[in-house]
Amino acid sequence: MSGDRTRIPDFYKLSVEERVRAVHERGLIDTADFRALSTGRHTLDLDAADKMIENVVGVMGLPLGLGMNLVVNGKQYIVPMVVEEPSVVAALGSAAKLIRACGGFQAEATDPILIGQIQVVNLPDMERAKQGLRDRKQDLINLANSFHPNMVARGGGARDIELFVHPLPSSGKPMLVVHLLVDTRDAMGANLVNGMCEGIAPLVETITGGEVFLRILSNLTDRALVRASCKIPLTQLAGRGYTGEQARDGIIVASEFAAVDPYRAATHNKGVMNGIDPVAIATGNDWRAIEAGAHAYAARSGRYSSLTEWWADEEGNLCGRIEMPIKVGIVGAPIESNPTVALNLRLLDVKSATELAQVMGAVGLAQNFAAIRALATEGIQKGHMTLHARSVVTAAGASKELFDDVLDRLIQSGVIKVWKAQEIITEVQDERRRKETGRAPKRSQEAKMGVGYGKVILLGEHAVVYGRHAIAAPIPLAVKALVEDCDEGIHLLIPRWGVEYRLASSPNDRRSFERPAGVVLDQLGLSRRAMRIEVFPDVPRSMGLGGSAAMAVAIVRALDKHFRLGLSDEQVNRLAFESEKVAHGSPSGLDNTLACYGKALVFRTGEPPLIEPLNIRVPIPAVIGMTGLEGLTAKTVGRVREAWQQDKKLYERIFDQIDALTLRGIQAIQDNDLPTLGQLMNINQGMLNALGVSTPELEKVCAIARENGALGAKLTGGGGGGSIIAVCDGDTEPVVSAIRAAGFQAMPVLLGADLNGA
Repeated sequence: MSGDRTRIPDFYKLSVEERVRAVHERGLIDTADFRALSTGRHTLDLDAADKMIENVVGVMGLPLGLGMNLVVNGKQYIVPMVVEEPSVVAALGSAAKLIRACGGFQAEATDPILIGQIQVVNLPDMERAKQGLRDRKQDLINLANSFHPNMVARGGGARDIELFVHPLPSSGKPMLVVHLLVDTRDAMGANLVNGMCEGIAPLVETITGGEVFLRILSNLTDRALVRASCKIPLTQLAGRGYTGEQARDGIIVASEFAAVDPYRAATHNKGVMNGIDPVAIATGNDWRAIEAGAHAYAARSGRYSSLTEWWADEEGNLCGRIEMPIKVGIVGAPIESNPTVALNLRLLDVKSATELAQVMGAVGLAQNFAAIRALATEGIQKGHMTLHARSVVTAAGASKELFDDVLDRLIQSGVIKVWKAQEIITEVQDERRRKETGRAPKRSQEAKMGVGYGKVILLGEHAVVYGRHAIAAPIPLAVKALVEDCDEGIHLLIPRWGVEYRLASSPNDRRSFERPAGVVLDQLGLSRRAMRIEVFPDVPRSMGLGGSAAMAVAIVRALDKHFRLGLSDEQVNRLAFESEKVAHGSPSGLDNTLACYGKALVFRTGEPPLIEPLNIRVPIPAVIGMTGLEGLTAKTVGRVREAWQQDKKLYERIFDQIDALTLRGIQAIQDNDLPTLGQLMNINQGMLNALGVSTPELEKVCAIARENGALGAKLTGGGGGGSIIAVCDGDTEPVVSAIRAAGFQAMPVLLGADLNGA
């Protein structure tokens, strides 16, 4: 692969559909593979499975993820990984990204030699037998190759024999073991080598006068070695509250622990295999054989030790290397019979089994770096808390309806155990029953939480960025945040989204969710205070419903409550706007204003902005339809801005037309003229489509809403995915049911309620 096709920023933040689309758009998979991944038809079917093993009753699924950012020998790779353990894929991506910036990994591999063993017992003369085998070595090799001429034609085949003598423990008599060394090229080669051993066994008996017993391959493939290495400057190691020297020295000490202690080495090497096994499974290789060979190789000195080594060079850089046997294949029936494996190999784009082995060695070293870096700095369990908690809540049997609430409370409790999760499930169920009967107690922590409100835009998005009016209303979905003291550092947790960060002290080091939160902390002078910020979002992520602004407002208000800052609503709104600028580049300020005030508003940017209450005399029945495809506001806003810069006169006219619709919409709302409002929304949607911010999915949901009684429907928010808002004349149920029946999400809302303080 060339260029930066494999570099997909914020890949983890995309929805599954968007990830598949992004990989396809960069030419990493063809149209057939794109359709297969999009429809789920790439997986092994039951009939094919029945032909692979015995007694088949079903097919078990495991997650298939993509490890990003890997560079080996100057080539960029996207690495398919099949694994059920949380954080493995993320750890590879993080480590590979850091090492990519340092030149990536260097790797080499020996020829793909597999060893077949022929056990000879009851020998009349050991030395004579050994000499006879040496004299007839070429005859043995020629005979072995005669069984697989195609392998020889591809440049492989039997290469050599080796002889070893071992005593039989039961009798003390010596046995002779003949090693047949076979280059299997791009095949795994197990059956091939076993067949060769079977084939030459009679000749071995004739030459030695002994009796051949076992003839089978060895999974200690120490003639198929992979070596990978990397070098990381101290500047790349600094961060998370640690200097580069501290991180380097901690990694080296952890590595030395594994080198001398087999108990540590076992877990250390398991971390290496956390990376290698998922790639082996994804590419259809025998991960059990690779595991066996790796651990046997780790004990080759007579004492089990680590497969990797980390040290400092003369310039003080952290250097790492791995050496281990990896014997894999990219052709053969086990690989070609599974359509997912074939797809994964096309995605990985390796040209030989040797190249695949090099990639796997680099993945193992990257995974090891990620694990011991976490251990040597902030401790690995901190990074696993939310991911582990999700598994615990699942194991405790939480229903889909209770899951998020139970997860939030479990992490708050600090006791990440199944019994605790079950206790919380009962607690949540009791509270909901009391609420239904009007006797629900308010949780004590609610009073400490900051709240930000989600929103929908009825008319005016995108034009509002350019000084035009917009109409928006809050919805009964909110984001809450809680700030608590902790011993050290600033920790941001969003359990429902699997986010758990320790905020970097330097703004330049902050990532995704950290940056907007970090701006607020910097402006409030709280960047050096130890705290834990936990966020509880009811607003779906990247669905055009103002989730990031609601989060910003919630965090500011939670900080205000915890540290007793005495902030006014205007100050909260200003700080949230600064956060939104970091998140989206050029926001209008509408989202944070709605999130802060929780009232239907007419809004226009400016200094100061126009913020006027919208008089909704009768609440408006409406439906929010969610496509499930995340819309990235910064991306769509940037796309419109580029088009505006190329033809400002044209786009200014479009924005004026949208503004005229919005002003008419204000009057329609005040007159409770919903048919006119719906018509204006439909026209606005057409203009948004012309701006290029709608999608086929958004258009489909709008059409479904209109066909089932909605007066008008349009996207809400930045577009590019996300949600629509449909206005109805009374009953919303037909619209909700139709959208859900089409496979999308929908919820009824009444627009016009003042949610602030509700």
